[in-house]
Amino acid sequence: MSSEWIIGIDLGTTNSEAAVYRNGRPEILPDEEGRLILPSWVGVTEEGAILVGEAARNQYAAFPERTVRSIKRRMGESAKVAMGGKEYSPQEISAMILRRLKTIAEARLGEPLARAVITVPAYFSDAQRQATREAGRIAGLEVMRIVNEPTAAALVYEAGHQRAGRILVYDLGGGTFDVSVVRLEEGVVEVISSHGDNHLGGDDFDQRIVNHLLDQLQSQGVASSAMTTRVMARLSRAAETAKIQLTDHPFVRIEEEHLLTWKGQPVHLAVELSREGYEGMIGPLIEGTLAAVHTALQGAGLTARDIGSVLLVGGAARTPLVRRRLEEIFGFPPRGEVNPELCVALGAAIQAAALQGSPVSAVLVDITPYTFGTSALGELDGEWTPDFFVPVIRKNTPIPVSKSEVFFTVEDNQELVEVRIFQGEHRDALRNRLIGEFTIEGLSRGSAHQPVVLRMDLDRDGILHVTATEKNSGLAKRIRIAHALDKLEEADMDLSRRRLDELFGAAGGNEEEASQTRQRRVQALALVEKAERLLESAAPEDREEMIDLMEAIRDGLDAENGSAVEESCQALSEILFYLET
Repeated sequence: MSSEWIIGIDLGTTNSEAAVYRNGRPEILPDEEGRLILPSWVGVTEEGAILVGEAARNQYAAFPERTVRSIKRRMGESAKVAMGGKEYSPQEISAMILRRLKTIAEARLGEPLARAVITVPAYFSDAQRQATREAGRIAGLEVMRIVNEPTAAALVYEAGHQRAGRILVYDLGGGTFDVSVVRLEEGVVEVISSHGDNHLGGDDFDQRIVNHLLDQLQSQGVASSAMTTRVMARLSRAAETAKIQLTDHPFVRIEEEHLLTWKGQPVHLAVELSREGYEGMIGPLIEGTLAAVHTALQGAGLTARDIGSVLLVGGAARTPLVRRRLEEIFGFPPRGEVNPELCVALGAAIQAAALQGSPVSAVLVDITPYTFGTSALGELDGEWTPDFFVPVIRKNTPIPVSKSEVFFTVEDNQELVEVRIFQGEHRDALRNRLIGEFTIEGLSRGSAHQPVVLRMDLDRDGILHVTATEKNSGLAKRIRIAHALDKLEEADMDLSRRRLDELFGAAGGNEEEASQTRQRRVQALALVEKAERLLESAAPEDREEMIDLMEAIRDGLDAENGSAVEESCQALSEILFYLET
């Protein structure tokens, strides 16, 4: 029997969280070690066991070929990703993260869970939203609602407030950016405009640092051919760490001992990076987000003077340059009193509570960030074309919404009508995204100009339903738009569920206990890998002891002797601590 709980989930590019609404407020559900944030990393061990979260993240530098990160950027694509010699769809990888969050929540609530509200970037396309819903189903969750991330954040910031006004939500996460203008009035949170970029975020900031480090290596005479996947993984981890440290410190030193071997000699990396230098690297990216801010304001018919407060959402929004530039534009500092990395999950929990029937202080009214329409005969740039884009549901329309438009046949005795559905803003339909098409056949014979009514229904999850009806005969054709290339068929869904069950060992054993065992194994192997890098810098007597301890750890892992592994890891950690200080 399933629980009455509906959990709120922020399925993020870099990190993910699960939350629930109880005792009158939303709260993040911590894992068995008390951590509130689950890194959105997935991996497999050499034996094929699944790793999700910190354990997968720790494995990345040593075994990048067995680890997947930033899968959210691939949602809605048909291409698969490789992990540990096998291929998985983006939905399957995301489902592994959701499955882990589900397990964490069940352990905390003491009940099996089957329902969730999941957040997505406001600028996620129909295909990306559908892929997110499919990931939830594969993970064993009924996705009750898909909520835009900025909207969820606004629910948290404004919970309990009855004041009227307009706020701007600046959401800069690990892999996506979007901005929303929100109207507040008598407990109603209404999004009136959105804009964004699904491929801009903290990952891109990391890459700018990585490029800088590669330039440094090149200046040492190291060729690009020496940059293996393992070297690039280590540079990525170092870049991410540096980015986080530069949030609070003006300088950071990036050091990677024995990064690689070039021409028979070990190559060490030691670079000092200033916040000023880092901001110079990411400045153009930040300016791109601010251009989107102005676009969202224009879409709402407002200026910066009309905004009462700016809310910061997403880990990358902590960047000092972001705060400074927003304050310059709006004339007041942005708000960040709610943890930018947690507020989206907390907002999802509030929406979940509303669906459960619990009394909450805010009502959500969301919008579509895209225009949906079809192609028809029309004049474009002085020429008649059948590819003229006719909007039916316009961008920034509150949802759910139903809109209809009438079209007409163009030939006598026309027997069929081809209907193409596009998503975008360009007057040339072919320059927008084709998201679905179908044909109505068997039309009534008659003269041209017979009416055909096209109806579009966009639900709260941003999923589009389209119906075309010949008015005179009632002949109709319906489709549910979920981009044909990206939609998983039911048979594929069942196969994905079985693959996840095998990876998580759902057929038997304690999943939480198995996860902890795998995590300890990965941490032990990561410690051994680190010790191997530092061997050359150790004194002869330390080197001999390190080798003995490394062998003891490997032997203990092979024999599944947890106490022996823990004891050896402790001793090895102490030696490494003194080597690094």
